[in-house]
Amino acid sequence: MPSPPQPHASTPVPATGLVLTGGGARAAYQVGVLQALARLRRAAGASGQANPFPIITGTSAGAINAAALACGTDDFDATVRRIAQVWSRLEAGQIYRADALTALRSDAPWARLLSAGWLIARWRRSGLRSLLDNTPLRHLLENLVPLDRLPGLMAGGHLEALAITASSYSSGEHVTFYQAGPAQQPWLRSTRIGEPVRIRHEHLLASSAIPFVFPAMALELHGRSEYFGDGSMRQSAPLAAAIHLGAERILAIGAGRMQEPPDALAPNALSGDPTLAQIAGHALSSIFLDALTSDVERLRRINATLALVPPEARAATNLRPVELLLMAPSERIDLIAARHAAALPAAVRSLLGAPSLPAASAALKGSALASYLLFEAGFTRELMALGRADTLRQREAVCGFFGWNQPSGPHRLTIRTASSTSS
Repeated sequence: MPSPPQPHASTPVPATGLVLTGGGARAAYQVGVLQALARLRRAAGASGQANPFPIITGTSAGAINAAALACGTDDFDATVRRIAQVWSRLEAGQIYRADALTALRSDAPWARLLSAGWLIARWRRSGLRSLLDNTPLRHLLENLVPLDRLPGLMAGGHLEALAITASSYSSGEHVTFYQAGPAQQPWLRSTRIGEPVRIRHEHLLASSAIPFVFPAMALELHGRSEYFGDGSMRQSAPLAAAIHLGAERILAIGAGRMQEPPDALAPNALSGDPTLAQIAGHALSSIFLDALTSDVERLRRINATLALVPPEARAATNLRPVELLLMAPSERIDLIAARHAAALPAAVRSLLGAPSLPAASAALKGSALASYLLFEAGFTRELMALGRADTLRQREAVCGFFGWNQPSGPHRLTIRTASSTSS
């Protein structure tokens, strides 16, 4: 009798891309998702297989998570544990210093100083490049992201490509710096290019340089030096880099809810004149959150259109359907941030307040901005717990996406508390 077919041995596994978007401290949610993925993978008996993400792309804080994960693709579980351990013990002082902001302040609230023009004048005299000094982040990256491992991991087949996206203040170009094998060709689209490089920590600092908040970073591009900031700026197609690099299916992890129900906030919770912090938070949310929603809708429309095209006609084009699994927070992250705003450094808290508002209202109005700067363990642990819970609730979709066997029994996988750092 002939032996039964073995689909796992004969069927090639589609190239899987991981897309980690931007969002400052919100990127802790991504780590919780990765923890749950590692847990599901082990329960399915797939942990002995290769790294589940041969193509990894990231933007802003997502670029840091992406690079840290890429540098440990020879041991996915251990690398996820290491990243989770860092995020679960994080303090703002490991990411930025607020000295510059303190120097610009007097005893008056920051918003009043700005409205009076005092802060702008003092800013000009100081020569400062940003509100916050992210020098501590460079030291953290040196320990968390050993980029010198990438060539060996690629040569050993553990990783195909790592891509980091940043936005050029000099030229207006949106540049994806990628490290991959020699067969990977650069790409050029309107205001969007792919550039082969050897990824350095400077690329991560550039990609995560939130506008106004962190300083721009000088990088070489086509033989000249250009200044780059956060890759979420002007990013119209967050999924594109993974597709250019050969991904046939993509797991994308967002940093905010894809759509808000009408009653997401209590009535009049944000009524009245918006504070400066509320306006800044709204602007940052438009930079970090909106592009993924639009790109997901575009990909789904393309997939639906391609399904109507006969296979022989589709073969004559470069178009191909791309399977997509999207993970995004099920709760409003800015509301979570409001509960933790008091943990921010005093100088940063001054950005959030309005002296005429009660403390709770001021925290709520400043919560969107706070959610990008709250690199504090209480907040990051709660986001990681939310990421784990959201992923485990979608275990059927996750296991189907990867082709993993679902763990038997309803209680095999549990949702841990916010204080847990285990993957």
